Amino acid sequence: MVIRYPNGKLYESAPKIETKKESAKPQSVAKEKNKRAVNYSNRGKSLEDDLNETNMFYLHRNMANIHKKPVPIQIVKVDYPARSAAVIKEAYFRTPSTTDYNGVWNGYYIDFEAKETDSKTSFPLKNIHSHQMDHMHSVTNQRGVAFFIVRFSTLNRNFVISYHVVAKWFSAMGEGGRKSIPIAVFEQDAIEISEGYVPRLDYLQAVKKLIANYNVCESEEKQRDGK
Repeated sequence: MVIRYPNGKLYESAPKIETKKESAKPQSVAKEKNKRAVNYSNRGKSLEDDLNETNMFYLHRNMANIHKKPVPIQIVKVDYPARSAAVIKEAYFRTPSTTDYNGVWNGYYIDFEAKETDSKTSFPLKNIHSHQMDHMHSVTNQRGVAFFIVRFSTLNRNFVISYHVVAKWFSAMGEGGRKSIPIAVFEQDAIEISEGYVPRLDYLQAVKKLIANYNVCESEEKQRDGK
């Protein structure tokens, strides 16, 4: 199926990795494969899968109501290989997407984007779009909680990082600065979350800390302003 953005540009999904038939492999290659399986768990699940499972856990236990946002698509071409079947051949995203997830927790509006990277040293800012940053800025202006959940998949590490931290680096990039956020920034300014069994990725514990830190900073600003 062909999908296009509102401006007509072709949407390209991640390339599929072709698998080859098993053949006799050198012992060193087999050992390296087993090493990767041990280090990175090799579960084959994406960050999105883990978040969807976690959100269902929160919902069923009345802890939060957070869902993945549907993306509206305009269908422009459909084939009918049979009377009872229809195959979509071409479609457009009606509007640019904002963020992946939103909902309500403990009286707070939650809005966040989930990103993955294979890099071991930094998170590429090219993975974030200007309209997403504009949306998050609007959310925070209404006292909502906006953040990113970033997975360094090769390292099997997950971080919750505030919109405000990312915004500084995104703004600097626009002025000719670095085009990625070093992992050291995540280690210092973000909150690392570990994967578990149930829930898979308990990010609400990190969100509590984000809100607490924000409230402290806001209180300090008011004191400086004499309010």
